Amino acid sequence: MKSHQLDSVDETEYYAWNELRLHPLLMKSIYALKFKEPTPIQKMCIPAAAHQGKDVVGAAETGSGKTLAFGLPILQRLLEEREKAERQLTENGEMDEKVAPTGLLRALIITPTRELALQVTDHLKEAARHSNFRVVPIVGGMSSEKQERLLRTRPEIVVGTPGRLWELMSGGEIHLVELHSLSFFVLDEADRMIENGHFHELQSIVDMLPMASKSTDGDSQKTHNCETVSSVQRKKRQTFVFSATIALSADFRKKLKRGSQKSKANDELNSIETLSERAGMRADAAIIDLTNASILANKLEESFIDCSEEDKDGYLYYILSVHGQGRTIVFCTSIAALRHISSLLRILGVNIWTLHAQMQQRARLKAIDRFRTNEHGILIATDVAARGLDIPGVRTVIHYQLPHSAEVYVHRSGRTARAHSDGCSIALITPNDTSKFAALCKSFSKENFQRFPLEMSYMPEVMKRLSLARQIDKISRKDSQDKAKNNWLQRNAESMGLVLEDNDSEEERVNNHKRKKATSAQLNKLQGELKILLSRPLQPKTFSKRYLAGAGVSPLLQHQLEELAKQKNPNNSGDVKTKKLMVIGQDCVEPLQALRSAGPQANFNLKGIAEKRKDVNELRRKRKETKKRLREQRRKQKKKLQAGKE
Repeated sequence: MKSHQLDSVDETEYYAWNELRLHPLLMKSIYALKFKEPTPIQKMCIPAAAHQGKDVVGAAETGSGKTLAFGLPILQRLLEEREKAERQLTENGEMDEKVAPTGLLRALIITPTRELALQVTDHLKEAARHSNFRVVPIVGGMSSEKQERLLRTRPEIVVGTPGRLWELMSGGEIHLVELHSLSFFVLDEADRMIENGHFHELQSIVDMLPMASKSTDGDSQKTHNCETVSSVQRKKRQTFVFSATIALSADFRKKLKRGSQKSKANDELNSIETLSERAGMRADAAIIDLTNASILANKLEESFIDCSEEDKDGYLYYILSVHGQGRTIVFCTSIAALRHISSLLRILGVNIWTLHAQMQQRARLKAIDRFRTNEHGILIATDVAARGLDIPGVRTVIHYQLPHSAEVYVHRSGRTARAHSDGCSIALITPNDTSKFAALCKSFSKENFQRFPLEMSYMPEVMKRLSLARQIDKISRKDSQDKAKNNWLQRNAESMGLVLEDNDSEEERVNNHKRKKATSAQLNKLQGELKILLSRPLQPKTFSKRYLAGAGVSPLLQHQLEELAKQKNPNNSGDVKTKKLMVIGQDCVEPLQALRSAGPQANFNLKGIAEKRKDVNELRRKRKETKKRLREQRRKQKKKLQAGKE
């Protein structure tokens, strides 16, 4: 069936790939993936890497196709080596093992997170499906025994995270230690891997790489117009360093020319430059920077909602309920905030998945898979999901809490509007976030942010539901804490061989029983009230029973009403007026659509915010001075009274 589908491919639709001169087996994979044309980073990277054999430092916005930008050149060169070895075997009856080594590690790809490593593995497997090269992921959170079994199959390509890779390498894992035939070394999301305090194992891995011997200008073959490199150049290790952002100094190439031997062994890998230099990148490396000034996706629509801290949950529920179309990721800075809103949303009947660093790897992958397969899924995540994850069809990103840096904001927002798609980001801004948000705007050279359009008539109903959910959550949380405390005491007593005695009097036990019964009754009452509210569609306060508001009916009911409205009444005479059914609006308007159809809204003006903040600070200063003056006056009066009494 698959071969039949490939035979029926119209190759003219893929003409844009022709100039990249990829191997026919790779083109078969591209046909199967239905990638009609290469992305800009692929157009620039593939000729330099696959045909000129150059090292590459690449930067492009998230979702730009960086994985295949380094993956296709690796597979292209491995296929060329294999074909050359097969020709030798045919012509000479024997094969030079040095041309195409078998059973050895040829490409090592390092990523900052487990999820990204698994994603890159899947992409490369798809690209290599017709060439039979084995691609294996080596990540933490999974059985090391299983991964050791995978390495015993001697895969050509290994994708891994620094922690688990170094654990196996330092333990003497033979397939990862034999690096003399390593031809490709890739650092994906390099900017993340050089953050302070992260990935010290990466430095150890880089230091284990055998240094390629430097060739002189005389014996190196110069390449022109994408000519295929010689076998001598092919022996050298090729290095790829990719990032979402890049900033290189003017003397970067000079540093590379001096060689990594010049760098001190104890130097920190604290920049892309030192990382590239230590990894043995050559001075003629191709530097490809496709990031624009704002480093945000071109088709990303950015907006904000200004609200108080206590109303933030309500606005989040409003967006997910009234505009709950397409996949949505809600980002939190802290796990505590994630657990808080996840608990409330589940009580409110919103189907969500969560993703944070304290989850087990199996649970994390399960959450991502379920989110990926649900067209209107909602993922509540910390910044562990901000980088690298390529989940198609994410329409909306909500910043429930602002990130600590502009860079993380870019990566968060980059989960939507990927490749050729569009998307929308919404930031929930409290008064305490104003200065931080203004700083973000300034770093992107943005003077104005669009205000997200809100239908405030929904908010009374939203807040009513939220109030009940908070009360239910408070009671449930208290009950869980009490149970956890009792279990903890019981476990510790048993471990020490002690018996816990119940010293409560009969009266105390009765009172405790009454309290529990009253709490249970209150919980049941609140749950019953909320159930009644949730059984009805979320309706604005101005809801009319004569005109059905689209946001107040279910998709099924709306469809039925629309079909009913289209039907003609056979008994209807031309001069008799009949009542017509009217459906106003849509069931769930996607946030991006709501943003675009809102027209020019009030914008977030940096100058206005700065002036307002200045006025507020001035007012606070005056209030402090007034209070201080009043305190001083009262103190003096008190002294006079005491002196008069004496």
